Amino acid sequence: MKGTFKLMTITLLVALWATGGSFAQQLPQFSQYIFNGLHVNPGYAGYKGEPYVQSTYRSQWVNFPGAPKTFTVTADLSANEGLMGFGASILSDRLGPAQTSSALLTYAYRIQVGYESFLGLGVSGGVSEYVIDGSMLNPNDFNDPNIPEGRINMFTPNMNAGIFFNTQRFYAGFSVYNLIGKQSLEREEIALAYHDFHYFLTAGAFLPISENIQFKPSFLFKEVKGGPTSYDLNGMFLFMETFWIGASYRSNVKWWKDNLQSDLSSRNAIAMIFELFVMNDLRIGYAYDHNTNALNNLRNNSHEISIGYYIAPKNIRMRNQRWF
Repeated sequence: MKGTFKLMTITLLVALWATGGSFAQQLPQFSQYIFNGLHVNPGYAGYKGEPYVQSTYRSQWVNFPGAPKTFTVTADLSANEGLMGFGASILSDRLGPAQTSSALLTYAYRIQVGYESFLGLGVSGGVSEYVIDGSMLNPNDFNDPNIPEGRINMFTPNMNAGIFFNTQRFYAGFSVYNLIGKQSLEREEIALAYHDFHYFLTAGAFLPISENIQFKPSFLFKEVKGGPTSYDLNGMFLFMETFWIGASYRSNVKWWKDNLQSDLSSRNAIAMIFELFVMNDLRIGYAYDHNTNALNNLRNNSHEISIGYYIAPKNIRMRNQRWF
């Protein structure tokens, strides 16, 4: 029974992925993107003002067979007195027998539009790899032509673009991902992956409550063809400029005719998020996601851990307060 359940689960995940369902086409999601906007906007590169490296590992639906596991490393820095930003990112995302990997380089030009406000225009480019391992599938019928034998992979170029506006206490951004590369995956003999446009709209503010407590509300909207429009509503408190604690609510809405909507995706998850600056240049973050959809009764929740490091000279005080 256990083996049959595992096979059915993996098959379901692959079916959703291969038919372009709401899980399939979505880029990997992160609960802690609110502390590293490079995950959703190339225009963010250089915002922090100091060289910064972050690694994030997300295990979604723990103990659920074939559940997504995502690992990323991102880095960005500013140059020319903060008017240019450079970045790099590596991503590996696994879902059952399917895996997506990408490597991107980012450039952003930051225009000073006010005394303490900037507009970043960013673009990132690189390559993505889509893989499916047929050996992880055990079909009931031998020689099933719809299941590949062994490992099949395809490469496609990739490019993203975005704008990012910020002051000391407010930010807003809009970006588009997967601008190129769709035709590279259009092979008649195998529908290995979908590579559609993703649109991200995000904004947030930093509001003082008292001398030692600050509040940061923010949101993220994500749109992709064939999937429901998803949104994150976030609220974070900062204590003593050292410790963050807050929560995020993630859900979906059906705004367009070609959106897919189901009970499984209509109410997604609630996340608790913690961030701690253990030193001036080192921060550690953790997020715990609890499902509120059809997976709720399975008790398969998600965990996300991140570590970030500012590569700044010891004798220089950081110019950017790192609120976003």
